[in-house]
Amino acid sequence: MKLSTHGDRKYQSTTELVASAHFSSLRIDRRRLKPGHHEPGVCQSNELVFVLSGRTYAMQSANGVTRRRFIRPGTSCICPVGTFEKASGTTSPLECLHIYLPPILIERSAAADFDVDPAKAELVYTGALEDPKLYRMAMAFQGTRRNEIETTERLYLDGMQAALAAYLLEKYSIDRWVRPVRLPDVGYGRLDQAIDYIEAHFADDIGLAELASQAGLSEYHTARLFRLAVGVTPHRYLNFRRVQEAQKWLEKSQLSLSEIASMTGFESQAKFTQVFRNLTGLSARAYRAVRQG
Repeated sequence: MKLSTHGDRKYQSTTELVASAHFSSLRIDRRRLKPGHHEPGVCQSNELVFVLSGRTYAMQSANGVTRRRFIRPGTSCICPVGTFEKASGTTSPLECLHIYLPPILIERSAAADFDVDPAKAELVYTGALEDPKLYRMAMAFQGTRRNEIETTERLYLDGMQAALAAYLLEKYSIDRWVRPVRLPDVGYGRLDQAIDYIEAHFADDIGLAELASQAGLSEYHTARLFRLAVGVTPHRYLNFRRVQEAQKWLEKSQLSLSEIASMTGFESQAKFTQVFRNLTGLSARAYRAVRQG
């Protein structure tokens, strides 16, 4: 019986499914994520995401917490079963490995390995993890990504699943996880200031000089570091945020396109519709029709 997951729903408009494998107790997908927003909804299983290639600035919002982090190959994130992920998205392409684990695997490990009430076994919602051991475990699963495996391999796979579940509980259960202290990183730390400035002033006329001032860097180094860390230029990221806000108004209001364009920082309705189509693949009117039914 195949594991029921939320991957096809969540990534339906922003991804290409490269490969997928269903095992008795888990599902493994390899996806190419396009820039943009993922569909909101509830995680039907425990989802682990491992970045294989690409660099981007990612946003995730769930459980009353909004995370904005730079992610790159080697980083990972955890979305526990039952989590309502209100918003998530990236600013540039990524290729990722997605592993979906059913709650029963975590519950069995809680009882067998930690003598914990399975009903209280819960993973944390977290991202941009730098955990080489967890990443290596995921890469081992990638090597078994086939729909048909030999009988002699099933014991090996079962052992891998049990080891992964036990490690997740040991490191990332809500009562054991300790938020890592972020090491000082002069460049990225300063860039956070520029990102925060965009978040607060995306509807204003923002130039590179303002972002450089916030970061305490030259305009050249601000643009270079921004592109390296986020995966896109400051101008493209600003447009991404403006379109993201415009989508909210298109979904919940009857404001005209010109009003929404003005509220989100676009110089004209024509410019707004051009940028919106370029970033989403849909016209603003078509997007509103789809989202409002």
